[in-house]
Amino acid sequence: MPIFKTLPSLFKRPAFSALCCQILAVAAIAAFGIFNNRILIQFVHLNLSMTGVSVIGGLLAAVFGYLLGLTRWWWIAINFAFLPLVTLGTGVGISRWVFFGGFALLLALNWNSFRDRVPLYLTSDRGYEALHGFLSTLSAGDFRFIDLGCGFSGALSYLSRRFIDARFEGVETAPMVFLVSWFRSLMGKFKVRYCDIWKTDLSQYDVVYCFLSPVPMPELWIKAQREMTRGSHLVSNTFVIPGVKPDRVIELNDWRKSSIYVYKIG
Repeated sequence: MPIFKTLPSLFKRPAFSALCCQILAVAAIAAFGIFNNRILIQFVHLNLSMTGVSVIGGLLAAVFGYLLGLTRWWWIAINFAFLPLVTLGTGVGISRWVFFGGFALLLALNWNSFRDRVPLYLTSDRGYEALHGFLSTLSAGDFRFIDLGCGFSGALSYLSRRFIDARFEGVETAPMVFLVSWFRSLMGKFKVRYCDIWKTDLSQYDVVYCFLSPVPMPELWIKAQREMTRGSHLVSNTFVIPGVKPDRVIELNDWRKSSIYVYKIG
């Protein structure tokens, strides 16, 4: 049974929890190394290679991750795989710095996932078309649209070329993703700001679009009700607001079988 809810709030950040899991696993491996010859060889006649030890460390990190309440993606793809991959890589001559560099790149691209459990999701072409169809139903063409966590600004670029009288903005905090999006905005008809979605004032927008994760949706709904004006729309790709019936559901019929959920404020 995960013990996630009983831990301090810092552990609610997956990156910190995953780091603690790796530290605990390495500590366990160190203890295992001390007692290896005395216990394993003498009692069970087992002498593991470094790869075998790293697999045990990965299993321990995965167990620790499960106990801390990390999602399956974290405790399998990150916690379990990290130590064995480092060991295998160094065994074939790959520098440890390659793995640290890969981790830094992953952090730059998925900063929101590490901090707020919001991974980098990209709106598909069918998502663009669905948003275009919905925006076409709005009575006024000079609406103001914001994409919370705009990623590489694909939706902003697509929509801003089709609604020339509307104003399109996006906010993003993943460093590398923001830079790419900001450079695209210099050549487009939209603006991108480096800003946290929770510090973004939603009162000035007619349509607020997001493609986040299940985690922030309840809090986002509270924020939207508090800040957004009556008659404006909160539009979510794939993830619903728990306990709230959407005013409109647009099926995308893509490989994820996802939908666009439209919530009218007020």
